[in-house]
Amino acid sequence: MNDKEIESLIKLLDDPDLEIANHVEQKLLSYGNDVIEQLESAWAQSLDTVLQERIENLVHKIQFLNVKRELELWYIGGAFDLLQGILIVNKYQYPDLDEQKVVNQLEDIKRDIWMQMVYEMSAVEKVKLINHVLYSIHGFTGNTTNHQDPQNSYLSQVLESRKGNQILLAVIYSIIAQKLDIPIYGVNLPQHFILAYVDESPSESIEVQKEEFEDRILFYINAFNKGFIFGRKDVDAFLKQLNLKANQHFYEPCTNVDIIQRVLRNLISAYEKLSALDKVEELQELLRIFPEPE
Repeated sequence: MNDKEIESLIKLLDDPDLEIANHVEQKLLSYGNDVIEQLESAWAQSLDTVLQERIENLVHKIQFLNVKRELELWYIGGAFDLLQGILIVNKYQYPDLDEQKVVNQLEDIKRDIWMQMVYEMSAVEKVKLINHVLYSIHGFTGNTTNHQDPQNSYLSQVLESRKGNQILLAVIYSIIAQKLDIPIYGVNLPQHFILAYVDESPSESIEVQKEEFEDRILFYINAFNKGFIFGRKDVDAFLKQLNLKANQHFYEPCTNVDIIQRVLRNLISAYEKLSALDKVEELQELLRIFPEPE
């Protein structure tokens, strides 16, 4: 289609005949990103509020379908890159996200840690160094005053505000640690999200490792509480407090898919409290990309 044909279709978006308007919308929707620039241009030039509203809705639908498609491809492709998965979720709210800016921000923090690393550091010493750089130098902290704010679940916003919820702070922590070849992974604890420092050999992968982790986890880390270090008995006590049985998966590193599902559920809960039902429905649609947990 040429530009003039697209312009003609856009002008029909506010047709009083809803059948025609819907047909035009579906036609434009089928062209995806290729029509966004012209839609935004038409919105800026129009004084028709009905047309502007329909353009806004159409652009959002196109952007949402992009996010859904990217998340499906990420999952089908093996979900190996946690950062990529988190960035895709980020684009649900911020479709024009500058991904390279986010990558650069993480690399800056990584470099600050790497510059102070010393050969033969113990696991605890490495974690104390990460804690010093993340919390003391860069000022990251748990958002305790507005914990339910959906912004706490978007990586770009957490990197800007330096405030986040348990899982996003843990995601930042683990991504940076793994970039430094430090084996720190997320643990999907009920009502909390923590990290585990795993004693692993270079040939092993957390995603495919099937053996028991109990003897290989050196300690746990609470990224929401300035990287506080604790042990298995503390996890036992926490689960007892919740009246939950000590299932093995509460102690072991989870998958990247588990993490993305948890982030999506946090967002659903946050938007439910804001009564943003359209967002709740869309995020539930994204969550359905993944299989139900057993």
